[in-house]
Amino acid sequence: MTETGTPPNLRELNKRRTREAISHAATRLFIERGFDRTTIAEVAAAAGVAKMTVTNHFPRKEDLFFDIHEELVGRLARTVTEREPGESALAALRRDCLTGLDRHDPWLGFSGADFARTIADSPALGARLRELNEQAEAALAEALADAVHAIPVDFESRVAAALLAAVDRAVSTEVFRRTLAGEDHAAITAAVRPWAAQAFDRLEGALGNYAVREG
Repeated sequence: MTETGTPPNLRELNKRRTREAISHAATRLFIERGFDRTTIAEVAAAAGVAKMTVTNHFPRKEDLFFDIHEELVGRLARTVTEREPGESALAALRRDCLTGLDRHDPWLGFSGADFARTIADSPALGARLRELNEQAEAALAEALADAVHAIPVDFESRVAAALLAAVDRAVSTEVFRRTLAGEDHAAITAAVRPWAAQAFDRLEGALGNYAVREG
């Protein structure tokens, strides 16, 4: 029990529920009114919480919309860290990307036309998305450097991260573009998956034997 008499797991559950309620209310308002025209106070009122509660959970307004920003930033690095024995970084990221396309994962851009249009209509959200992509690439470079025992991050790890992250960004950009055009998830996957596979195949000569996990 905590000093307030609330079991820790219940406190965490309540925090998670509050965070989800805020995120859902914010997303609904952003889609209905536009991101730039919606205020934090309006989000707080819609979620039934104080304005300070919103900012405690989401210090940046943009992250009310990108509530999976931690997943966006950490996914590539985690995929490399968790690669199978004998698997290269390229093979792990290829597998993760193609599986994500098959699953229509949101961090690859599968979000629905309204969600995509809200991003397209807001320079602030577009800028935040680019920032998250840059952070994801930097985290990937660190994971690659750790994988090849090159700490601090060396030049080769940065180059490899730039190449590998570029494929992921190209995939999500194409998914986003086709979502805005009104294509459904299945059609998008059918179109983009072969291009993604080909892009990774083209990197095989340069990175196929890079950062292979020891068995």
